[in-house]
Amino acid sequence: MVDDQEDRAAREAVLLAPAVAAAIRAELPRLAEDVVARIIAEVPAYDDAFSGPMGSRIRTAVQVALGGFVSIASGRRGSEVPAPRADAMEGAYQLGRGEARSGRTSDALLAAYRIGARVAWQHLSAQALAQGVDAATVAYFAQMVFTYIDELSAASAAGHADESATSGRVRQRLLDRLARHLLAGAAPAVVLGAAERADWSPPSTLTAVIAPESQVGPLMHALPGATLQVNELAEIEGATLLLVPDAHGRRRASLLRSLEGRGCLAGPARDWLDVSASYARALRARSLGLPDDTEAHLAELVLTADGDALADLRAQVLAPLRDLRPAAAARLTETLRSWLLHHGRRDDIAAALFVHPQTVRYRVGQLRELYGDALEDPATVLGLTLALGVPGAGPPG
Repeated sequence: MVDDQEDRAAREAVLLAPAVAAAIRAELPRLAEDVVARIIAEVPAYDDAFSGPMGSRIRTAVQVALGGFVSIASGRRGSEVPAPRADAMEGAYQLGRGEARSGRTSDALLAAYRIGARVAWQHLSAQALAQGVDAATVAYFAQMVFTYIDELSAASAAGHADESATSGRVRQRLLDRLARHLLAGAAPAVVLGAAERADWSPPSTLTAVIAPESQVGPLMHALPGATLQVNELAEIEGATLLLVPDAHGRRRASLLRSLEGRGCLAGPARDWLDVSASYARALRARSLGLPDDTEAHLAELVLTADGDALADLRAQVLAPLRDLRPAAAARLTETLRSWLLHHGRRDDIAAALFVHPQTVRYRVGQLRELYGDALEDPATVLGLTLALGVPGAGPPG
């Protein structure tokens, strides 16, 4: 009971007498430098943080915080541990924002606070004891120090989080604007300006990837950090467009491995300013129902580039089959396609069609009767190859 009364009396009295407070204040510049030195030594992220304007701001924030604490500890307080002054809290908040802008993490910032609290307590307690402050007061003094530092670190963490969220939203808007300029084929000067504002370093190439919305999160962890993401494009409703940097040459295989099994479709790598061409090809492949990699479907993409022209070509070169019964026309069309693809090798054609070589011989004979010498004409052979080059091409209607 006596101990409780003594403890309460210590809290209700002036915590630091004027002479003690003056002695501690005289130590603050050296204490601030010691705090800075220990942070530099123990937190790698702060190796070069104390040079230039930001370093000056951090040093000022440390001294303001320490000075604010001594001012509080010099006053008469009751049972509650006093809160930091408004200027110290504002300084801590702004320090957190500045650290976020400097690219240092909140973990590094809070580690610096822990070190600062430890070093500050070592200095301040040593001075208090040297000035004859009693044990009960020193114990309360310790509680004040660590509560004070906790509140300042919470203010800095809030500042860091607010700045990170704001910066993230602003940068994402700038990146989205950049991506839309690229897709629209904007002038190079416009695109370069957008890239600079978004702090985005242009790669050599970009590859358009159309990905299901459900796969975007996992993919963004697997793809390069500079990948641009474009949402809510009307022509790919339910999917997201990713513009992947430098996935050309040997790196394309790595990109395709990342996309495997995710229902994605990758366009070709193009000069980064010409990525709209990659997206256009991916869109065409998607409209045709082609999977995975547009580079694996180039022949079909070429042959279907002009659907009306292809239909007219088919009608023209398959005209000799027009008067046959549909089933017979289908068999001969299938045989003709295989004959073209296998360069007339009878056994290979038979294997591909699952028929006897004699059946192939009979059907080819029929074709020669229908086409005559035209099957030896390079122009006719080219037309037939193009007309029947797309799998599933049927006989003339």
